[in-house]
Amino acid sequence: MGSSAQTELQYLKHQIEELTKKLAEREAREAELVAGFEKRVEERTAELRRSNEDLQQFAYVSSHDLQEPLRTIVGYTQLLEHRCKEKLDDDAKEFMAYIVDAAQRMSALVNDLLSYSRVANVERVPLRRVETSGVVAGVELNLMKAVSESGAVIKSEDLPVVMGDETQLSQLFQNLIGNAIKYRGTDPPKIQIKAEDQGDYWLFSITDNGIGIDAAYHERIFGLFKRLHGRDVPGTGLGLAICRKIVEKHQGRIWVESELGKGSVFYFTLPA
Repeated sequence: MGSSAQTELQYLKHQIEELTKKLAEREAREAELVAGFEKRVEERTAELRRSNEDLQQFAYVSSHDLQEPLRTIVGYTQLLEHRCKEKLDDDAKEFMAYIVDAAQRMSALVNDLLSYSRVANVERVPLRRVETSGVVAGVELNLMKAVSESGAVIKSEDLPVVMGDETQLSQLFQNLIGNAIKYRGTDPPKIQIKAEDQGDYWLFSITDNGIGIDAAYHERIFGLFKRLHGRDVPGTGLGLAICRKIVEKHQGRIWVESELGKGSVFYFTLPA
């Protein structure tokens, strides 16, 4: 091989070594950048987790601290009314009833805010097998007084096993069934609960014969503090917002089909 050919070969060899070296340096820099990025993501995730835990703890403590003076207001107002009822005129009794009612509504609002905070700040719902027929049976026991007083009839077909959090799903069904009883018409409530297999998910429906909802409010009712009725119907305007948040945390969706005066059907999906 001639000297010129050897020189060219050595040059090419040197170029390959330089390129290999630069490539290795570049890969090292990229690996360092990726490692730094992953570290920052881990730190940010841990920070968000701590922030959520702090927020949940704050909500719980705030709820407890707010409930105590509210219980005191209710308790002492009722005690004063009991001890001084002979000395109080009708106006004074009415004012005291307003105080008790306002304190009780505030207490319910604090509880619902805490419930919403707990659901909203859960990073991931622990998915476990949940028998929804058992969940509905438990809800009926919880609502026994309301069912008895209203004469409600609740029917459910064979309900499936789904993947989800049993506590949250109990709250979901209780809010929806409770609303069907609360917003009833002149006839006793008739509530039908069904579930249809859609493959990857189950489509649930809760049908009632209540007062119904105007189409203009079908989306609005799922917002925070959105109420369609005055104080004559108890509620905080958070129940359906909590329902939506629970369903979304289960990777599902919730909506309503209804006409004013013709009852409602609430639909939601849950993973199979």
